[in-house]
Amino acid sequence: MVHVQPRPGAGETAEVAEAGEAVGGGAGRRTGERPRAKGLSGGSVGLLGSSVIGISTVAPVYCLTSTLGPTVGKAGVQMPAVFLAGFLPMLLVAFAYRELNKALPDCGTSFTWTVRAFGPRVGWMCGWGLVIATIIVLSNLAGVATSFFYLLLGRLTGSDSIAALDGDRLVHVVTCLVFIAAATAVSYRGMTATKGVQYALVGLQLAVLALFVAMAFTKARSGGLPGSGSLGFSWTWLNPFEVASFGAFTAGLSLSIFMYWGWDACLTVNEETEGSARTPGRAALLAMVVLVGSYLLTAVAAQMFAGVGGEGPGLGDPATADNVFAALADPVLGPALGVLLFVAVLASAAASLQTTFLPVARTVLAMSAYQALPPSFARVHPRFRSPGRATVAAGVATGVFYAGMSFLSRNVLVDTIYALGLMICFYYSITAFACVWFFRSELRNSVRDACFKGVFPLTGGLLLASVFCKTLHDMWNPAYGSGSAVLGVGSVFVIGVGLLLLGVVLMELMRRRSPAFFRGEVLTRSTPVIED
Repeated sequence: MVHVQPRPGAGETAEVAEAGEAVGGGAGRRTGERPRAKGLSGGSVGLLGSSVIGISTVAPVYCLTSTLGPTVGKAGVQMPAVFLAGFLPMLLVAFAYRELNKALPDCGTSFTWTVRAFGPRVGWMCGWGLVIATIIVLSNLAGVATSFFYLLLGRLTGSDSIAALDGDRLVHVVTCLVFIAAATAVSYRGMTATKGVQYALVGLQLAVLALFVAMAFTKARSGGLPGSGSLGFSWTWLNPFEVASFGAFTAGLSLSIFMYWGWDACLTVNEETEGSARTPGRAALLAMVVLVGSYLLTAVAAQMFAGVGGEGPGLGDPATADNVFAALADPVLGPALGVLLFVAVLASAAASLQTTFLPVARTVLAMSAYQALPPSFARVHPRFRSPGRATVAAGVATGVFYAGMSFLSRNVLVDTIYALGLMICFYYSITAFACVWFFRSELRNSVRDACFKGVFPLTGGLLLASVFCKTLHDMWNPAYGSGSAVLGVGSVFVIGVGLLLLGVVLMELMRRRSPAFFRGEVLTRSTPVIED
């Protein structure tokens, strides 16, 4: 067995994760057994708390207000069908996460599992995909939170000048940095602080969303929004085969996959969850059910109320599509309650900004504990039992990235966000394939094993890999994203592929610094899993 213990710096003895047994060698381990102890606060999150973290990270209200319009632009009245189709690969991949978590409840999730299945290099790149995707989305969430903060202040005060402050680049960036610092501070204080904040913010989101859906349905039955071309419900809206073209379907599918991303945050806190082998997987599935139900109900309600027209207040109108809830707040809820939707979007972005620090910090912690990153990131705060160094590093990286991109070029920032889908499909699909390969010797044990460890993850991985390839092809076109290009190649393609290649460069640098991990001496691909 290989034993790894990060060495503390001067005065930092208490901030070191407890060194447990490395998952290596050939002796194997029993399913559900806790892996290396990293010093995190075990048993601090239950099923409800874990589910809330998954829902919060996805940011359903923010996703809906920014995605309803564009999806209608691609799929028309089949928007609910596209949301349902986007749920399928995520559900199938969620089964892979659940099965892998049962075997190895490690906060490194995708990184740890793919190292065991495919070896150090593939695992390192899978971890890099998760980390860089999270940094990108944290930047975006901070920007959205800032925009809605000033929009809400302007509405409450009736001052257009306050609402316009978001257009001042310096004010916008400074406010973003404040939001990032606040979210980092809450995450730094550990799961207890995180859980308390999230119950309030997620509860507010879902309550306002339920109110919006109920009132939109009620008003749609009485005629809907005047001049919008409101529609009567049809079951054909749920049929993906009714989408006008395959290109429109895949474009809409890319948007809907983004809407579900983040549920795996439930798994990254598995070492801090009660029943770490089973509870996180159940929480992920519960979060997915809540999300797909919320998305379908909101899509149908908004479509019935406002219609899908490209002019006036319809969902297809560009003025509405940019921010659906801002456009429909007063028509659906009225002036008195309409402000609640602005509060809900701000709460959604702020809540997701805070919880999205969880997966990146814990992935970095695991990579450091297994010597795939510098050992300093394995330090755990002695009081809060959180990966303090990794959390602060993620906050600093997010702030520097967003500020730098904002002042360098707004087009670059927009294109970086468009490249996010590539990263999501990259590490989700690899994790799904890792599940199949990891459990390959068990697939004939039972029908259940064949389905949940083989067929379902393989299908989900293939679907996401297909979206990855299609997105890669589309990104080549300069028209994708902001419309900018580098030597005739779309900027989104250059950024997306460039970020993956940056991961390859960093991996090679770490290989020279930490050869033991890359030789397979710390975390091996051949360690067997012995069933209870």
